[in-house]
Amino acid sequence: MSGDLVALVGPEELVAADLEARLRAPGVGAVVTFVGTVRDNDAGRAVTALVYEAHPDAGGVLAGLLADFLAAHPAVSGIAAAHRTGRLAVGEVAFVACVAAAHRREAFAAAAELVDAVKANLPIWKLQEFADGTREWVNAL
Repeated sequence: MSGDLVALVGPEELVAADLEARLRAPGVGAVVTFVGTVRDNDAGRAVTALVYEAHPDAGGVLAGLLADFLAAHPAVSGIAAAHRTGRLAVGEVAFVACVAAAHRREAFAAAAELVDAVKANLPIWKLQEFADGTREWVNAL
């Protein structure tokens, strides 16, 4: 397999199908995709928007994380992950992760692991804006 890798961090709108298409190949039997969207609530509070800020090296960190992940998962033929930055309204796509493999079982397992790894290690912080006018940072160090 080719070991395709796509890592994107920035303000551009994310389209999951575009990332999936970059991973398709003759030996790929499964592409599993996770799409994270901005929801309208958090812990019972009404959310109106999220603002994502990324460390200047976030793109490089994501690329390195994906390369390490790909090397550690020989059944995975390609991976893609993209995270938006900037202000996002409820319903907008904030994060996409795709995993390609020959078989679905490996693709599903790797996709779940990849999402957790990116969320735990990518230096991106979010500011939640609530309907009552308050704001709260999440994952801020």
